[in-house]
Amino acid sequence: MEKSFKAQPSEKSAASNGMESWSLEGPHARLKELGFVFEVMKEFIKGFRTLHFVGPCVTVFGSARFKEDHQYYMLARQMGSALANLGFTVMTGGGPGIMEAANRGAKDAGGASVGCNIKLQMEQEPNPYLDRWITLDHFFVRKFLLLKYSYSFVVMPGGFGTMDELFETITLIQTKKLENFPVILMGKSYWQTMMTFIEQMLTISTISSEDLKLLLVTDDVEEAIAHINKFASGNVSLKKTLKIKPIPVLGESKVLE
Repeated sequence: MEKSFKAQPSEKSAASNGMESWSLEGPHARLKELGFVFEVMKEFIKGFRTLHFVGPCVTVFGSARFKEDHQYYMLARQMGSALANLGFTVMTGGGPGIMEAANRGAKDAGGASVGCNIKLQMEQEPNPYLDRWITLDHFFVRKFLLLKYSYSFVVMPGGFGTMDELFETITLIQTKKLENFPVILMGKSYWQTMMTFIEQMLTISTISSEDLKLLLVTDDVEEAIAHINKFASGNVSLKKTLKIKPIPVLGESKVLE
């Protein structure tokens, strides 16, 4: 006699861990899953309306664990200032550590600073250097928004979340879903082991040299800015001015405040 197994999702996890965790537990009642789809749609719409006029942005990723006396915090702060001076809005995940440093650097330079915060079991509060932010339930919505409004990524040292963003973006570049999208890895010593592994991938042809064309590893803020500027200067979409006026009732505002 064959045994069959049936998933028994925990209904209370929706409250304790959020709808995203609940949705990953396997099949649920059809109406509940339809409700989840509408919740996600509402979150996307909220993100679109909040961030529609904030760009163009460069998103800075990195660990939430670095304090302000750490070398990588200070490097991210310098990077935030340099991006603001180039004319970009600095976008981050909105939390502490590297995210705070980049947003803080943007404010140091009198630039614009925004964040896409995420609800976590261990509460992550938006950092105090944000002109505008949105707090989201779903990581996949957050990742989409961080990418949608950006023209480049600066990736500082970080953990699993940072790696997730990095490799998903490189995959989009590899598959031509993204073009002319420079990715800068800041902190040569930190990325050395990973780059050695990537070179091994190149050696055995699981990737091609073209896949890494837009990837720059550096410790130099000026070199990073020059790399971004090289692609930005030829990016037609950056030269277009949005003629659509914000509609306040939809939560839109052109002025960062």
